[in-house]
Amino acid sequence: MAICYVCSKEVSKNEIGLTKKLINKNAKDYYCISCMAEYLEVTVEELEDKIEEFKDEGCMLFK
Repeated sequence: MAICYVCSKEVSKNEIGLTKKLINKNAKDYYCISCMAEYLEVTVEELEDKIEEFKDEGCMLFK
């Protein structure tokens, strides 16, 4: 079980993939989508759209 680096909430596979894709491909500490949105100064909706975009592109982090 992975937890958010900031708030200690359990993170999903998509949140792990997004952390690796946008922050650091070798990340061992992960962000939940809310904390990542705050860190990157974007909305949760924008990150959710990026997850769908990466899935559509066939990114292996989101399989």
